[in-house]
Amino acid sequence: MDEAVCAIRPGMDVARYAHLLARVHDALLSGDRPPAHPRRLVARSWQRVRAQGVDPDLGDPPDPLGPAEVERRRARSPLGRVLPELRAALTSVAEDARHIMVVTDADGVLLWREGATSVRLRADHLRFAEGANWSEGVVGSNAIGTALAEGAPVQMFAAEHFVRSHHVWTCTACPVHDPRTGELLGVVDVSGPAETVHPTTVALVGTAVKLAEASLWRQHESRLEALRTMAAPLLAGVRGAGLVVDDHGWVAAVTGMPSVERIAAPRPDRPISVHGIGVCVPEPVPGGWLLRAGTQPHRIRLTLDLASRPPRAVVDGSTRWVHPLSTRHAEVLVLLARAGVPGMDAAALSAALYGDRAHVITVRAEMSRLRRTFGGLLLARPYRLDPDTEVIVHGLAGSALLESSTAPGLRGVPGAVAERLPS
Repeated sequence: MDEAVCAIRPGMDVARYAHLLARVHDALLSGDRPPAHPRRLVARSWQRVRAQGVDPDLGDPPDPLGPAEVERRRARSPLGRVLPELRAALTSVAEDARHIMVVTDADGVLLWREGATSVRLRADHLRFAEGANWSEGVVGSNAIGTALAEGAPVQMFAAEHFVRSHHVWTCTACPVHDPRTGELLGVVDVSGPAETVHPTTVALVGTAVKLAEASLWRQHESRLEALRTMAAPLLAGVRGAGLVVDDHGWVAAVTGMPSVERIAAPRPDRPISVHGIGVCVPEPVPGGWLLRAGTQPHRIRLTLDLASRPPRAVVDGSTRWVHPLSTRHAEVLVLLARAGVPGMDAAALSAALYGDRAHVITVRAEMSRLRRTFGGLLLARPYRLDPDTEVIVHGLAGSALLESSTAPGLRGVPGAVAERLPS
């Protein structure tokens, strides 16, 4: 078991350790010398929440989201499909051990809560219930919010929580990722009274999350297989190149072209550029979309407009569409545009964005989100822009994006009113 994750060690005097943590908490917040140092995980979290202005004497947290918004988020969350696996692994254990199981979305909003009735009643007094936002910026250091911030499992005990009213709790949380893309989907947490803390809870929650992620992968394969069966007769009637994909752009079958893994998520009103075919108009079919080569191919141009607020990508082909970009996605696209045909692998992008190669999982998740939008314009292994696409970067000179960027790979990028990159 990872002692950096576990809050206690087997055989530890829990009551005595809780008292020590309370002294550490009080000393650090008052500016005195603490009797011991908090775990590095906790110290990082406290630094973040203090920078965000969280009050350690926080009273009632903000009002939770209403039932209608909770239901909307539940319907949208893929974690609803793996609740049976999570219940089987955790709910009965939680009830027996005076805990509750909580499932949140990627924002830290509680969507489901089950377990011991007595603990749920205690949680109600903290508004630790469906609809509450338990991210660090809202309620301070806690297993859920810190697991989201760290992207890793977290166990938090007693006064390791930043807010004093949470010191009577222990929480163990593990993030859940989409096994196809690495995208963060939410967090699974087991919480209870502080005296119930146990290091084995970390392994228990981690195992439940692995089972849930495996189930998500099986569901994905099952849906693609069903779509593949339906696609065969459709593609048999296609002249030239064509493919059938699901709603997220994952490819079930192709004909007349090399196999590809994923394209942009189809929309009924937007043409899509597919590498090896060109611009296609998605045609809805049961369970997905059919895309086939058009009669007149169009040269595609991708313009990265860094002068706009926010920065945006403009794609011109048989039609034009404009997509606003987050700062991170704009940085990634500029890096790939400058890399040209050789492209960059995940480790190289990690170094260019963060200054080290330790953020490969984060990079892959970001690239998955970008590919969901840009599909065939953005290729993988290594990551690169489609060489058949003309790429223009506009607004480098005096770009606020570049001036404020912390990405090492963008430092010292020469500015120009319009930089045309080789396609």
